[in-house]
Amino acid sequence: MTRLFNDPDDFGAEMTAGFAAASARWVRANPGGVVRSTTDAEPTVALVVGGGSGHYPAFAGLVGPGLAHGAAMGNIFASPSAQQVHSVAAESDQGRGVLLSYGNYAGDVLNFDAAQERLRAEGTDCRTVVVTDDVSSAAADRRADRRGIAGDLTVFKVAGAACAAGYDLDGVERVARLANDRTRSLGVAFDGCTLPGAGGPLFRVPENRMAVGLGIHGEPGIDETGVPTAAGLADLLVCTLLSETPDGAGTRVVPILNGLGSVKYEELFVVYGTVHRLLAEAGLEIVDPEVGEFCTSFDMAGASLTLLWPDDELERLWTAPCDTPAFRRGRVDGQRERTASAPTATGTGDAVVDEVVVAGPGSRACGELVAAALADVAGELDAHADELGRLDRVAGDGDHGIGMQRGGRAARDAAAAAAGRGAGAGTVLRRAADAWGDRAGGTSGAIWAAALAALGGALGDDTAPDARAVAGAVRAAGRAVEEAGGAAVGDKTMVDAIVPFVRTLDERIAAGDGPAAAWDAAAEAAAGAAEGTRELRARLGRARSHGDRSIGTPDPGAVSFALVVRTVGQRLREEPTC
Repeated sequence: MTRLFNDPDDFGAEMTAGFAAASARWVRANPGGVVRSTTDAEPTVALVVGGGSGHYPAFAGLVGPGLAHGAAMGNIFASPSAQQVHSVAAESDQGRGVLLSYGNYAGDVLNFDAAQERLRAEGTDCRTVVVTDDVSSAAADRRADRRGIAGDLTVFKVAGAACAAGYDLDGVERVARLANDRTRSLGVAFDGCTLPGAGGPLFRVPENRMAVGLGIHGEPGIDETGVPTAAGLADLLVCTLLSETPDGAGTRVVPILNGLGSVKYEELFVVYGTVHRLLAEAGLEIVDPEVGEFCTSFDMAGASLTLLWPDDELERLWTAPCDTPAFRRGRVDGQRERTASAPTATGTGDAVVDEVVVAGPGSRACGELVAAALADVAGELDAHADELGRLDRVAGDGDHGIGMQRGGRAARDAAAAAAGRGAGAGTVLRRAADAWGDRAGGTSGAIWAAALAALGGALGDDTAPDARAVAGAVRAAGRAVEEAGGAAVGDKTMVDAIVPFVRTLDERIAAGDGPAAAWDAAAEAAAGAAEGTRELRARLGRARSHGDRSIGTPDPGAVSFALVVRTVGQRLREEPTC
C-alpha cells in the first residue's frame, strides 16, 4: 500500500515538487509537469511525453538529454489536462516543432489532441505518435485500439535520440511510428495497488492467482491462472509476444523486463534468465536488454515483458547516449544550463486569473445561481465519489469518482471567484470549465470542460437567459460532448444519459413547462437512461478492452451526469429564475 503522503489530494503536486528538487541536474518544474533544465548547443525538435502520475519513472524520469524534453504530468492515474500539455510543450519548443507521444488512453488522446490543436493555432508544427504496444488490450487486427504500457520506453527513447541527432520533425515522427510498429508488450499482475489515502487496493487479484494482461491502471486482464514459476512466467510472456512478431522484423530483438512496483529486481533477474534463453533458442540475437522498473503502477505486484524488433536505424537510436534521472547510457556532451521562462498560470490546477468584465444585472444574477449550483454539485460528488469509483473499477481503472470530485471542487472555487467579481453566467461557466478540465484531467475532465465551456459560450454575459435560451445552451453542451469524445448512444458512456436529457428538456420547454419543471423531467430521463446502461457493453474508453465485464453495471460517466443534473435541478426548484 501507499503509506507516505500528506493530503492525498496534494500527492501529485508534492511528488512533482520533490522530484524536481531532487533532479535539478536534469529537470525543473514547469506548470503542468517538468521540462529540461539544460539545453542542446543547437535547437532540436522537442519531444514531449506524458500521462497520469503513479507510473514513475514514466514519465518525468525520462526527461533529459537524449530522451524527452518535457513531461506533462496528470493527477494519479489520470491524464494531464490540455492546459498542462500545452504549458509543457510550449516551454519545450525550440522552434523546430514538437512531437507529442503518450500511451493510448481515451483521456490522454482527448487532452493531448486539444493541446496539439492549440499549439498548431499558435503556429507551432506539432505531431503525435500514440503508443499501442499492449497485445492483451485488443486483437492484432485492431492494433490502433491497443493501450500503451512499458513499450512507451522504446518509442520515447528512439524519438528522443532522433531529436538529439538533428532529425527534422518528419524524421522524428517517422522513427517513432516505426518503433511503435515494432514493439509488443504483455503484462501480468499478482495483486493490485493502493492509491494515496485509499482504504484498500484499487483492485484485487485472488490469492495464489495471476491476472494475465491486466492494465497498469487496474483494467481487467484477459485471463487468470495459477501463479507460475519464474520460468513458467518467462515462457508465457515470450511465447505470447513471439506469436505477434511484426511483419518484416529481423532476427534482432531488444527485451525489456519491467517491474510494476513491488516485484523486486532479484525476482526480475530470475525471470529474465529464462527470457534470455528462450529468445536465443528462437534464433534471435539479443540487443542491449533492460531489466528494472520503467513503467510502474504504484505498489502493484506484477511485471511485463516488452520486445522491440529494431532495424539498423532503430538499433542505433536505441543504443544512443542519453542522460535522465531514471534512464542513462553512454555520455552526453554539449549541454548548457537553460534559462527559465517567466512563470505562467497555465496548467497549475487553478483557474486563470484575469480581468472580469462586470455583466449586466440579469446575467450577473444568473452567474450567482450557476456558482451556487456548482457548489451543490461539488458536495454531491464528494458524497458519491467512492460509489462512482466502485462502478468504474468493474471494467475500468476506478478513478472516475476521484476525477469528478477534483473537477467539481475546482469548478466550484473558480465559479465562486468569478461570480464574486460580478461575472455573468457565461464567464462563470467558462471559468468553471477551465478549472474542471485542468484539475480533473482524464477523459471526464476533458468532456466536462467541453460541456461547461459550450454551455457558457451559448449563454453569454449580456442578459438573463429565458427557458428557450437555456435549452439551446444545453443542446450546444450536448453536441460538444459528442464531438469531444466521439461517442454515440449505445456506446455505454455519458452520452447515453445526455441525449435523453437534452431531448426531454427541449420537449418539456416547448410544451410550456417552466425551467425548473422541465429540468426535473429531463433529469429523470437522464437517470433512467443511466440505469439503462447497465445492460450495455462498453465500446469506448478504457473499459472497451473488456466490455463484457461491464454488462450488469451502469456506466459511471452516465451515472455521474445524472447525479449532476439532478443536483442542479434541486437548486433550480429553490431559485427557479435568475
